[in-house]
Amino acid sequence: MASLTFFPVGNGDMALITLDNGQTILIDMNIRAAADDPDDDTYDVAKDLRERLKKDSKGRRYVDALLVSHPDADHVTGLTKHFYLGPPADFPEKNDDDLIFIREMWSSPIVFRRASTQHKLCEEAKAWASEARRRVARFRESKMDTAEGDRILILGKDKGNKTDDIMDIVIECKERITKVNRVAADAFEGRLLAPIYIEKDDDPLLDLLEKNNSSVIIRFSIKGDNVADRCRFLSGGDAGVAIWERLWQRHSEDKNTDWLSYDIMETPHHCSWRTLSHDRWSELGEKVKVCDDARNALSQTREGAVIVASCNPIKKEEPNPPHERAKREYLTMVDGSDERFICLSDYVEKEERSLEFKISSAGATKVRKLTTTVAATAVGVSSVSTNARAHG
Repeated sequence: MASLTFFPVGNGDMALITLDNGQTILIDMNIRAAADDPDDDTYDVAKDLRERLKKDSKGRRYVDALLVSHPDADHVTGLTKHFYLGPPADFPEKNDDDLIFIREMWSSPIVFRRASTQHKLCEEAKAWASEARRRVARFRESKMDTAEGDRILILGKDKGNKTDDIMDIVIECKERITKVNRVAADAFEGRLLAPIYIEKDDDPLLDLLEKNNSSVIIRFSIKGDNVADRCRFLSGGDAGVAIWERLWQRHSEDKNTDWLSYDIMETPHHCSWRTLSHDRWSELGEKVKVCDDARNALSQTREGAVIVASCNPIKKEEPNPPHERAKREYLTMVDGSDERFICLSDYVEKEERSLEFKISSAGATKVRKLTTTVAATAVGVSSVSTNARAHG
């Protein structure tokens, strides 16, 4: 059965899609040192992840695809400790560390850019960028004959013609992803909504397209029990208000706002206020205004939709992100239902487990832990379209 699992990683992202055909797509990671410490009570997300992954014929635990939405530490921490990077032939024979084999990388083109004042990479992100370059080099040598462990998809065309000679492994903005590790199993489709390719040098958005605002945004449509479109999942990394504003303007003009609709959404940038507004809370407080276009982009809910905030506990006195005013806005998108807005930090404290949705022909259901058993209980998430209301 297909599923969607959110791992509690504080202010960071880590979600696992398991498709009907058994393939897995891991989106980001933030496996902190505390989570690896047996003497610390921080939830062990690495152990949880490994228990959900299969091993191949060579005994390697693997993910079919690993997507890093953008190269920030809270989206890539734990990469070098828990995943294997390098040529498949050099994978350690003993593998005492139980490293996870990455069959195919999915990466934003930003990792190929030179460092600047706005684009600095942590050590884990540098390791990701180095592996991405290795795999692109293998593609240039072997084209589509590259083997598992050498494969990569670049999500978005890069500026300055940097990707023009590798377009066979580039998914352009607005295009669909229909294969995982080059297997077309008809189990899902992913609509690539960002990073947005900017053609005009004078476009004001151009200066923003570094780090957070070059985040990969994908709207997944996932099969359940071999029935198409049973769960739509919107994943947006740390994309800020200007990106969501532009997406709404672009898709409204093209009359395809349905591409933004979802049953489950992970709040961009860990429930940050700056995803929803150009105004600074520190300057205006409750006088801040929500950006109508950004809110419209983020509020295209289908019936019973759930919003998941992958962040620390949300408190008024805490810094942004997460932000309590953002939580209030997201709550209005799910009719004020506390059952349909879930902060992962609060969830794991109560449930002592990751947040998991099973995806069947009936749609997505949240897995609940009962006193003696674990059962899947519907939370109202369905695959029936509703008319999402525009804001403003």
